[in-house]
Amino acid sequence: MTPPSIFGLPVPDFDAATTGAPFKLSALRGKKVVLYFYPKDNTPGCTTEGQNFRDRHAEFQAADAEVFGVSRDSLKSHAGFKAKMGFPFELISDPDEKLCLMFDVMKLKNMYGKQVRGVERSTFLIDAQGHVAREWRAVKVAGHVDAVLEAVKGA
Repeated sequence: MTPPSIFGLPVPDFDAATTGAPFKLSALRGKKVVLYFYPKDNTPGCTTEGQNFRDRHAEFQAADAEVFGVSRDSLKSHAGFKAKMGFPFELISDPDEKLCLMFDVMKLKNMYGKQVRGVERSTFLIDAQGHVAREWRAVKVAGHVDAVLEAVKGA
């Protein structure tokens, strides 16, 4: 079942723990924010997606956008993943699924013939005023970061 679109809606302010300084959405008002939700650190698709954001990071910053990865992994796991991959952006730890539920990215998925509850790979572009400018759900990694960067440049 596809969740309802949140396009154009304001994003409530929130705090979150990251691999660096604590995250507070309202502190980024005036900048575009890219939140990309991914299932798990150190897995093939999630690694490739993070590397793609890493490789285009300077272009996101030149477009006045900050990138943050979000998963349910611990800060310790995030710190190792970030260091290993050389990510120049912070990873947000969401073990209680507060953000995953806010953005409605928790889904039942089939894994080896069993249904498991997990994060559906999704990305959200929040504009400088704090509204959802774009949303991508059920993301396929190939070409995704290019599409997000194009939207950031147009926002």
